[in-house]
Amino acid sequence: MIERYVEFIGEHELNAIFKYAERLRDLSILHINSTAAGGGVAEILHRLIPLMRELGLNVEWKVIRGNEEFFRVTKSFHNALQTGAGSIPREYFEIYDRWQEINAGEIPLDYDVVFIHDPQPAGLIRYKRRGVWIWRCHIDISNPHPEVWAFLKRYISAYDGVIVSIPEFARDDLDVPQISIPPSIDPLSPKNVPLPRATVDRIVRKYGVDPERPIVLQVSRFDRAKDPVGVIEAYKLARRHVDVQLVYLGSPASDDPEGEEVYREALRAAGDDKDIHLLMLPPNSHIEVNAFQRAAAVVLQKSIREGFGLTVSEALWKRRPVIGGNTGGIRIQVIHGVTGFLVDSPKAAAHYIVYLLKNKRLRREMGAAGREHVRRNFLITQQLRRYLMTILYLTGRHSAP
Repeated sequence: MIERYVEFIGEHELNAIFKYAERLRDLSILHINSTAAGGGVAEILHRLIPLMRELGLNVEWKVIRGNEEFFRVTKSFHNALQTGAGSIPREYFEIYDRWQEINAGEIPLDYDVVFIHDPQPAGLIRYKRRGVWIWRCHIDISNPHPEVWAFLKRYISAYDGVIVSIPEFARDDLDVPQISIPPSIDPLSPKNVPLPRATVDRIVRKYGVDPERPIVLQVSRFDRAKDPVGVIEAYKLARRHVDVQLVYLGSPASDDPEGEEVYREALRAAGDDKDIHLLMLPPNSHIEVNAFQRAAAVVLQKSIREGFGLTVSEALWKRRPVIGGNTGGIRIQVIHGVTGFLVDSPKAAAHYIVYLLKNKRLRREMGAAGREHVRRNFLITQQLRRYLMTILYLTGRHSAP
């Protein structure tokens, strides 16, 4: 399958990936995260690990276990790290440590290279036996809650390396090597492959949306950091000036216990407006997401906090301009005035919704620029190559033999 990426990256890039992989085939590699479905981390791993195996690498993927209490704790940590705010009960730290111990007793950790994704399993480093351990942080930790960061830093400082999504997320108070690797999309996944127009229209109609009228779309979890209520406010301001429908498409995740509560908040904000469609689809609804992204005239990612936001690159790849929150990894995807617009408020988002809906030519130009920006920077092959280079560096194999 990896040969099919030549059309996007060229022979030279693909040859480099194979050469890096050849020097790592004797190593055992493990990825650990908190959910097998729902959210960008699981989605990336579902596509990345088969490619690593196709390169001849010995790679495994394990998912930690936890009850609702544990995931409520880790969600509170997640929010506190990204916002710098919140009140964390003392017992939350004890609950976190207890589940690290439980998972360490259930997951084999005897590997040459271990990637630990995000805060949920970060404490497993206490049970390291050998090898190189890498903490792959997908969220914004540039201004974290002091108490939560102090607690987790004890673990993070024991890693051999840290990967963050953008340079601004690196920490001055860590003495371990920190490497910036943005996440990526797979152009060959069901979510990103071309779809016939008839298929797009059929799927959109199935959910009560009119494909003949302009659609503004946000694909996100129902998470306050994604600002679903602000998205609805922006739509309501824009519809005063243009004919438009809003689709907010989300899916549940086992490690996010707040999703249902935020969904209800969005329902209350939507009221009885028949042109607001709040869809909660299963995590594997890749074809549906693909169809809605292709049906949309404009895509939003109006996050208040965002580690990266894979849905931005997904939309740009489909030649759709994106109006994104001026935060985190969105900033390196949405080049203001080139691939879309960065905003700090629902009012600004509404302004650019109206502007883009009234300028079809600009939408086409931004769409073309967005696809090329993703091709050059945010395809899964780039992330794969950078991961291989990181392993080579941290295992001391980066020097030419």
